Amino acid sequence: MPYFSKSSKNKLETCDPELQTLFNYVIKFFDFTVICGTRGREEQDHAFQNGFSTVQYPNSKHNSDPSEAVDCVPYPIQWNNTDRMRYFIGYVKGIAKMLYDYGAMEKEIVTGLDWNDNTILTDQRFNDFPHFEIKK
Repeated sequence: MPYFSKSSKNKLETCDPELQTLFNYVIKFFDFTVICGTRGREEQDHAFQNGFSTVQYPNSKHNSDPSEAVDCVPYPIQWNNTDRMRYFIGYVKGIAKMLYDYGAMEKEIVTGLDWNDNTILTDQRFNDFPHFEIKK
C-alpha cells in the first residue's frame, strides 16, 4: 500500500485541510509524492523566474497560509510521461468529486491542466501538470 514519505507529509501539512483530506485519501490507492505546498517569497520568485509559475509572490495560491494549492506527481517521478500525469490528474479529480458529493469535502478543486473551467482542455496557455488548487 502506498504511503507518504516524511517530506511529502510535511509539505501536505502546510496545505488547506480540504487538500489534506483529498490527498490523504488518494495516497491509500495511488503512489505519489508531494512536491510543494506553501511557498515563500524566494521559492515563488524562483518558480516564476524559471517558468514554473505565471505569477509572482504573493499572487500564487501557494503563497497563502495554509496553502490553497499543492503540487503532486505520481511516484516514481517521470517528468516526461505526460500520459501518466494525465491519468493521475483524472484519478485525483474523480476522488475529489466523490468526496465532494459525499460531503467529505466542502470545496471543489481545479487542476493545472485546466485553469478556467475544469472541463475543456483547449483553453490552456500554461500546463502545470502537478498543480491542484481550491476552486474560487
